[in-house]
Order: sequence, then C-alpha cells, then structure tokens
Amino acid sequence: MIHMKEEPVVRTGMLIRRPVQEVFEAIIEPSITTKFWFTKSSGRLEAGKRVRWEWEMYGVGTDVDVLEVEANRRILLNWSPPDINSVEWIFTPLGDSETYVSIINAGFKGEGDRIVSEALDSMGGFTMVLCALKALLEHGIVLTVVADKAPPDPI
Repeated sequence: MIHMKEEPVVRTGMLIRRPVQEVFEAIIEPSITTKFWFTKSSGRLEAGKRVRWEWEMYGVGTDVDVLEVEANRRILLNWSPPDINSVEWIFTPLGDSETYVSIINAGFKGEGDRIVSEALDSMGGFTMVLCALKALLEHGIVLTVVADKAPPDPI
C-alpha cells in the first residue's frame, strides 16, 4: 500500500454582522487591524506589496507578500519564515448587513507532530482573530485575545 503525504489545510470562518465593505476594510487597513490582531504594520494591504506585521508583545513579526486583493471579496497572502505558507481570506456578503469571513491557511512544511502542531496553532489563532474582529465591529469592544493568549508570566 502506498501512502501519499498530504499537507494539512486549515479552514475556519465566522459570521460578522456588519456590511462586507466594513469587514474587508478592517483586514486591509492596519489602523483598524492593530486593534484586534497584530500591533504594528508597515502599511495597508495592496496587491503586489510586501508589508511587515509585528506582534510587539511577543517580539515577533512576519513579512507578508500580498498576492491578490479583490475589493470586498478576497485577499491572498503569503507570509514568511519560518516557513512560507498562504493565507486566503474570503468575504461573502449575506444581504446588506452581514458578512461571512472564511480563512484558508495552507502550505505548512515539516513532518509529523510539528506540522500538525503548526496547523492546530493556526486554526486556534485565526479563530481568535475572527472572534476579536467580531467583537470590535459588532460591539465596539477591543478584545485582547491575541495579546492575552500567552502572557509573560502565566499562572
């Protein structure tokens, strides 16, 4: 029997009760995104551009290559080291005032437990990002779940 190795693909999503234009803008515009995800960005997401995202509380960052941007529909990114993988955001309007946001993260590299661990971390991380986005856009609450996931001195 031949076993084909398949890389994991992470898929998550969330209904955001706001118009698609507002939800899309919250992802491409760092003055909004820094309220619920990363703390610093070198610029707005535009096709063909490379931006730098930083999570200053953790002392980490990543370079993000913006491959495609379709206004209010889709964003395709690659981000770099330790391994390049792709992140696709899909924005599906549900009427005039609701948007379903889907995230697909693929291209994990590694073997066995390491690749599974990275995929699970990605699933949890993107789910937290979507929850924080929902809290901000629907209720005006800055939900610091990304910053609070790993405090410096956990109990």
